[in-house]
Amino acid sequence: MANVNVELKARDPNPEVTAARCLNLGAVDQGTLRQNDTYFVARRGRLKLRSQDGVGSELIAYRRMDTADASESTYIRAPASESVLEALDSALGTTVVVSKRRRLLAWEGVRIHLDDVDGLGSFIEFEAVLPDAGDLGTARAKVARLRSELGIEDDALVSVGYADLLIDGPQALVRAASVAMQHAYAPYSQFKVGAAVRGATGAIYAGANVENVAYPQGQCAEASAIGAMVAAGETAITAVAVVAERLEVCPPCGGCRQRLSEFGDASTPVYLGPTTTTLGELLPGAFDREALA
Repeated sequence: MANVNVELKARDPNPEVTAARCLNLGAVDQGTLRQNDTYFVARRGRLKLRSQDGVGSELIAYRRMDTADASESTYIRAPASESVLEALDSALGTTVVVSKRRRLLAWEGVRIHLDDVDGLGSFIEFEAVLPDAGDLGTARAKVARLRSELGIEDDALVSVGYADLLIDGPQALVRAASVAMQHAYAPYSQFKVGAAVRGATGAIYAGANVENVAYPQGQCAEASAIGAMVAAGETAITAVAVVAERLEVCPPCGGCRQRLSEFGDASTPVYLGPTTTTLGELLPGAFDREALA
């Protein structure tokens, strides 16, 4: 059964000062841990194996929208052994490892994380756990109060997880598209294409072109990737990558530009090998839902 919490993350230039303020609010210091989170390629949401000093390992599958505002996160935790890491890496592939030193404080059902993340710096994270922090409205109110009491400004908020901050977005998408391209079914054109899209949850969905002896029945790589995303329950694209075996830069065809614009917007980045553009630049004056009004 999935658990739910309300999360908020921000950069924290003065963790010692923040810790003192939290303790003054009545938070209880629960000690410091060293954590390593190994992220795997996941079809739905995110999947990581967490190893903690003196605590053991657990597998965590979770889904959370990428937003700077306090947002709900659903997650499932399961005890796991370190041997699971090797098995998952072999079957799914590892995307990134996040290593951090975490000081944990507890306040009225809210877990306060003071994190020093290798390669990124210092952060504060709130996790209002339901039902410990009350109902959803109460949990949100508690997170809002902590943010106000600690003086966290808008420009300090972080919309994505540590894994996303460590991963070079273009490289992760291009890599996923390249792997998919290797499995393209293109016996007639010999023109293999791979595409990858990132959903609003941060998950990456990839696809390849699939040809047919009846040419019109073939499917572009972008359409394959979009189909995988929708099948996983997502309907928003935050970034796109397209690669081809025989071209350094392979822009989407006209039909796929329209397909991508259905789920993205004009500012959505599109990575074409060494070139970066946007959906708006690829399809100016796109036909959209407003045209149907």
